[in-house]
Amino acid sequence: MRQPLYYFIAPFLVFILTVPACQNTNIRDNIVRKNVPAVQAFPSTYTPIASAPVLIRNATILTGTGEQLNNMSILLENGKITAMGAALEAPADAQVLDGRGKWVSPGLIDVHSHLGVYPSPAHEANADGNEVSDPNTAQVWAEHSVWTQDPQFTLALAGGVTTLQILPGSANLFGGRGVTLKNIPARTVQGMKFPGAPYSLKMACGENPKRVYGERKQAPASRMGNVAGYRAAWIAATEYNRLLDKYQQQLAKGEEADPPVRDLQLETLGEALRGNILVHNHCYRAEEMAVMLDIAAEFGYKVTAVHHAVEAYKIADILARENVCAAMWPEWWGFKHEAYDMVEENVVMVDQAGACAIIHTDSAITIQHLNQEAAKAMAAGNRAHYNISRAHAIQWVTLNPARALGIADQTGSLEVGKNADVVIWDGDPFSVFTRAEKVYIDGALMFDRQNSAFQPVSDFDLGILDPQGERL
Repeated sequence: MRQPLYYFIAPFLVFILTVPACQNTNIRDNIVRKNVPAVQAFPSTYTPIASAPVLIRNATILTGTGEQLNNMSILLENGKITAMGAALEAPADAQVLDGRGKWVSPGLIDVHSHLGVYPSPAHEANADGNEVSDPNTAQVWAEHSVWTQDPQFTLALAGGVTTLQILPGSANLFGGRGVTLKNIPARTVQGMKFPGAPYSLKMACGENPKRVYGERKQAPASRMGNVAGYRAAWIAATEYNRLLDKYQQQLAKGEEADPPVRDLQLETLGEALRGNILVHNHCYRAEEMAVMLDIAAEFGYKVTAVHHAVEAYKIADILARENVCAAMWPEWWGFKHEAYDMVEENVVMVDQAGACAIIHTDSAITIQHLNQEAAKAMAAGNRAHYNISRAHAIQWVTLNPARALGIADQTGSLEVGKNADVVIWDGDPFSVFTRAEKVYIDGALMFDRQNSAFQPVSDFDLGILDPQGERL
């Protein structure tokens, strides 16, 4: 029986077995020095896999920065992109690949995924994305529901997805923390966590929270109830931060003081107020997105991205002015009332207004062809005479989502010094006939369509699939 890929790479991974309890002195030191949550729990243990240099020659390269480079070469070394040019010399130990007829792009990034928290097989026992015990569950973290053996991760990898944000669902006003993962096989979620990526806070407006709790005869049962719930929570978080700051100031003066009682919910909300946790807001209607931005202004935090954003085109200028990304579908609409007023040019209209446009999936199936989703939006824009190039459109699934996740300094584009997250396509990635041929994460080959040794299979699939991926 063929072993899964991570059976061989496990020795390269570093795992945290325990989190030592902190004494009060350590808690105080952390608050005083960094003004961050007391305990830095569940840190990433991801370690890049050692790999030989790779030189890809004479390919068509979409850099993710708006450029298309023809007949160019790119060198991957020590997990980074170290050179790009027309005539690069290969290091002595490099693997040299002929890129003629092939296209190269940054690894694709899905900013809105529920892989691992709603894994396959879909079953009530596996449905762990929504904590519906209260409208405010800011205290929960999506990573604590991620099942790393979800076979959907490897299917997304085969589609060129190297990074993805796993979010809680949208049943609640505050759904909890999201986490950014590298799409690698690992035994623990910490082994997949993107080192240094900030946490996100999932919020939801509109029909979902008012329906879930209204049906239970609880608040919120209306959109005005939603807004009252957000504001009450932010008021409590503001007071929590005030107490933390007061405690910090007392210690700085040499006074004896006790820290506030730790509160996981207020800790997450408080860090969002400080800008250390990025706010991602599920919201469909234009006026509701505007209301969410007004709430952010009231309490002094920033909305990083609005998700789904079916009516984003109506407020594209506002999103641009406020520097808020919109993560959208190219054509998914009409499945509920608030998702009705969509136009196929939504992505392009947001983009052309100068806002940060992103294509996301919110789907375990669609994530497998995220490149084709970008092609749909580009085609819709060009039918409307916007003249969108491939070099520009690839940013919707690479650099722009990296910006929304706070990791654009490390990935999302092919630039010297950045992580070598790279996809080699067997043709134009905006064609329905094109497939990802090879996928590199930090310079290590993680998927090769021509080599079954680099087509990872999760433990769940062992004994179900044969080495060619067919069911036994």
